[in-house]
Amino acid sequence: MMTSLLRSAAEGESAPNPLLPSNYDLLWSFVVFTFIAIAFMRWILPKLQTILDQRAEMIEGKIAKAEAAQREASVALEEYTQQLIEARQDAARIREEARVQATRILEAAREQAVEDSRHVTENAKKQINAEKQQAIIALRSEVGVLAVELASRVVGEALDDEARQRRVVDAFLSELEASEVKD
Repeated sequence: MMTSLLRSAAEGESAPNPLLPSNYDLLWSFVVFTFIAIAFMRWILPKLQTILDQRAEMIEGKIAKAEAAQREASVALEEYTQQLIEARQDAARIREEARVQATRILEAAREQAVEDSRHVTENAKKQINAEKQQAIIALRSEVGVLAVELASRVVGEALDDEARQRRVVDAFLSELEASEVKD
């Protein structure tokens, strides 16, 4: 081939440009390109477009689901926040009620303790007065017996008469009480 190029150059023919293909190569390249382009546009491009559309729908569906989930999460967060606020308010109300109730219970216990101590004091005073009266009665009886016995010995006569014994005992006790009051 080299020799043919040299011959054609020597005969005055111009050498073919290696960058430009020959006409038959251009024609067949154009036919093959057209066939591939038509096949691509007729069969491959619609399938590719269908796949891309399905993918776009799937992505849009996922985006819609994500937005719905986001809205649900926002609503759930709002509900949770509201429930938390209500729970805190309920807890504060319950604590306040418990504090008030504890105050009432303490006040009632104090009042009951005061009332009980007053009753105990009154009962103790009544018991003391009752025991005092019993002691006075017992002492009068014993003093009366002793006074009659003593008067019998002093006077020398028996004081068997009950009315006389009473008068002597009462007179003695009156004198005794009068002497206590003076002291």
